[in-house]
Amino acid sequence: MQGGARRGRPGHDLESVLRGAVKVFNERGYDGTSMEDLSGELGITKSAIYHHVTGKEELLRLAVNRALDSLFAVLDDVSVLDAPAIMRLEELARRSVLLLVAELPLVTLLLRVRGNTPAERAALARRREFDTAVASLATQARDEGDLRPDVDPALIARLLYGMINSVTEWYRPRGGGRPAELAEVIVSVAFDGLRLKP
Repeated sequence: MQGGARRGRPGHDLESVLRGAVKVFNERGYDGTSMEDLSGELGITKSAIYHHVTGKEELLRLAVNRALDSLFAVLDDVSVLDAPAIMRLEELARRSVLLLVAELPLVTLLLRVRGNTPAERAALARRREFDTAVASLATQARDEGDLRPDVDPALIARLLYGMINSVTEWYRPRGGGRPAELAEVIVSVAFDGLRLKP
C-alpha cells in the first residue's frame, strides 16, 4: 500500500514486516516461501501481515522497488554532476557499492529475481533501464576519449555491474572491511582496465 499504509499491531509496522519478509525470501527463495513461513519468522499471525499488504508478492514488489528507487536516486545524483562522463561513471560505481553494502538484504533480493511473477518482471524491466543508462554514460566517456574504444559500452556496463553485484555473494559487514575502502578497490580495479591509456 503506497502512501498511507495502515497502522499495524504494536511492534509490527510495515517496515518490520518488510524487513522480515526480505530475510526469509533471501534464505528460502521467494517461490519457496509461504505466508506461513513469513508468519513464523515475524512471530505474528498471517492476518496481521495481511493488515499491511495483500500478500507476499506485494512484499516482494515493495522490497525490490525500494532497492531500485535507491539505485536510480544514485544515478540521478551522479547525472547532474559537473564532471566528465568517466568521473560520473566512476562515482556511480562507487556510490552503487556503498548502496549495495548499506542495503545488502534488499539488493540481494533484487539480484535474485528471475521474472516468474509480475513484480519480478517489472523489477527486471527497471534493471534493464538502469543498465541502459550506465551504457549511455559509458558511451559518453568513450566519445570523450576516456574509455577504451574497443570495448562495447553495453559490455562495459555489464562487466562493471557484474563485479559490483557479485559483492552480495561474499561481502559480510563484520568481516568484509570498510565499505568506502571496498568501493575504492572495485573502482580502481575496474577502471584501471577500462580507461584509455595515454
